[in-house]
Amino acid sequence: QGPLVASGGGSVQTGGSLRLSCASSGSVFHSGVCMGWFRQVPGAEREAVAAIYRDGTTFYANAVKGRFTISQDNAANRLYLQMDDLKPEVTAMYYCAGDSAEILGGSWYKCLAASWGQGTQVVVAS
Repeated sequence: QGPLVASGGGSVQTGGSLRLSCASSGSVFHSGVCMGWFRQVPGAEREAVAAIYRDGTTFYANAVKGRFTISQDNAANRLYLQMDDLKPEVTAMYYCAGDSAEILGGSWYKCLAASWGQGTQVVVAS
């Protein structure tokens, strides 16, 4: 698996938009069960924001449902996160990762990261 490099972060005002992109030179986009976006703020654990599974199922954290959209371009080895109507509480360092997944009750439960690459900082000003 090649290194994952997230980009596209920046500083925006409340209500603005950003599109994050994740690139990898490896085969994770083709061999993994899922890919996801995760975020972390200082002093807190990294948490899942959105994920996309190999059957097309998507997951979004409650705080971003309806405002964020995850998508994947396997041919280009890229993962995207369209972030609209941004709010200050989503300010964090964002990472892309993925590989295997936990299944609960026959459904996708959690996308698991094989490794962590370079993140991209998102700052939303009020």
